[in-house]
Amino acid sequence: MDSLNSNYDYDSTIFSPEGRLFQVEYARETIKKGSTTLGLKYKDGVLLITYKDISSNLIEITSTDKIAQIDNNIICTYVGLSADAAHLLEYSQEIAVTHKIWYNEQITIKDLVEEICKYKHLFTTYNGLRPFGLVLLVAGFDSKGVHLYGTDPSGAFLEYKAICEGKHNTSISKFFEKNYKDNLTKQKAIKLAVDSIKKSSRKKIDVKNLEIGIIEKNKTFHNISFNEIKKIM
Repeated sequence: MDSLNSNYDYDSTIFSPEGRLFQVEYARETIKKGSTTLGLKYKDGVLLITYKDISSNLIEITSTDKIAQIDNNIICTYVGLSADAAHLLEYSQEIAVTHKIWYNEQITIKDLVEEICKYKHLFTTYNGLRPFGLVLLVAGFDSKGVHLYGTDPSGAFLEYKAICEGKHNTSISKFFEKNYKDNLTKQKAIKLAVDSIKKSSRKKIDVKNLEIGIIEKNKTFHNISFNEIKKIM
């Protein structure tokens, strides 16, 4: 059966006899090796946090920023392949701009995520293509409220109150299940996220490797400064 299964490794469009798409599963394995990345909703908005794995002191930390803006009301971050993320970010920005031109309004978060996931799904249905090797977390606000979505390499998506992807995602998700509460203040949400990273990591947390982005209703996206993070920790 092993030799038979190996024939299904080469194509993301063919199911194995067990009903598996191996290329999609391999993409998920890539994500498990990525930087610990969190998303949390709180009373007034959403925060995205990534703890960046820096392999060398020679790397400029600012060149590894992972939280980006899609539109005035939407931000995103990713876990996985950075080149794939750059392409999806550009695609997402094009969708948001095109919608605004055609309909003279900002696209809703769910509509944007659906378009992104339709595109991701296409890469599992055509020969000669491979799935995107990343999870994209999309956060923001619209007329329906504040939202946080996680997207899968298969093209599936779900809305979350809190989510973790990358290294230590299992232990941090369990931590959130025990400690997350609705209507947290911004300060408590940040502290909860940072505490979850500290508890899951066997190494001392280096503040300069933390990147925290916040989007609140009717406010512009901004990153939490180094000094603010230091105070919280």
